[in-house]
Amino acid sequence: MKSLTFKLVIPLTIISFVTITKWWFVEIVDAPNEILTGFPLPFVCRAWHTSMALQFFVVAFFGDLLFYFLCCFGFVLLVDKYVIQIRPYKIITILLWLSAIIVIFITSIIIANGDNVFYLIKPFNTQTQSSGIRLIWDVF
Repeated sequence: MKSLTFKLVIPLTIISFVTITKWWFVEIVDAPNEILTGFPLPFVCRAWHTSMALQFFVVAFFGDLLFYFLCCFGFVLLVDKYVIQIRPYKIITILLWLSAIIVIFITSIIIANGDNVFYLIKPFNTQTQSSGIRLIWDVF
């Protein structure tokens, strides 16, 4: 299972983390209404001090990443044990890792913005007005 974790689970986690997420339209005390993004915990929203900047909540981010990893790990484990033994082809592994590296590169550029703000936990209280699932191709 170690090789499947490295060959399939980690790149699938990275790709699914970016492509499948949830949006939350929330009412914030003493701030404008906002759209937060992340599943199962919202971990990013736009920053209020300038345009083109984001606020990141680190604990929620790592919690979401762990959730996606466990889901991908469980899915691969169940398929490998009970459905069919997974033997990934080298080309599939290369394509998955190449896609994951591209995703990491693009998100690193976005995160490297000097105006972004990082908080350990979300510093404000929210009341959810509505929410929904968002896929990456719905943004473009």
